Amino acid sequence: MRVAIGADHAGFPLKAAVVAELQRLGHEVVDLGGDGTDPLDDYPDYAKAVAHAVQSGQTTRGVLVCGSGVGASIAANKVRGVRSALCHDTFSARQGVEDDDMNVLSLGARVIDAGLAVQLIDAFINAQFSGLERHARRLGKVKTMEQEFCQS
Repeated sequence: MRVAIGADHAGFPLKAAVVAELQRLGHEVVDLGGDGTDPLDDYPDYAKAVAHAVQSGQTTRGVLVCGSGVGASIAANKVRGVRSALCHDTFSARQGVEDDDMNVLSLGARVIDAGLAVQLIDAFINAQFSGLERHARRLGKVKTMEQEFCQS
């Protein structure tokens, strides 16, 4: 699987552990930045890049890392077709994919450590959308909302 990753200045220290785990699992990582701790590296820029990679099909999934994970998740969800969630437990990282077809995982580098980040990556990457009727119905409603309220 091709996975896009992006991290702002606060997320950069955790990014290396995430990349290493994705590569250990055999996935191709598309690193869309940042590359340091410059406070001018803002999460919306990386969220936009990762979300666009997922939306366009360049990658199957994406991972964003910022200080809390909240800002990156909010920004990524502004892109049509992206379903990003902030997860700090393995149940949500897995269930978000299985039930809600989440395609971008957001992490908070100031909230979790590298050990938990690795567990979250494993849960997210190894999960698949169930396609069960109730989940497909709910996802259809989300997509209808997206069509109704989001411009191109």
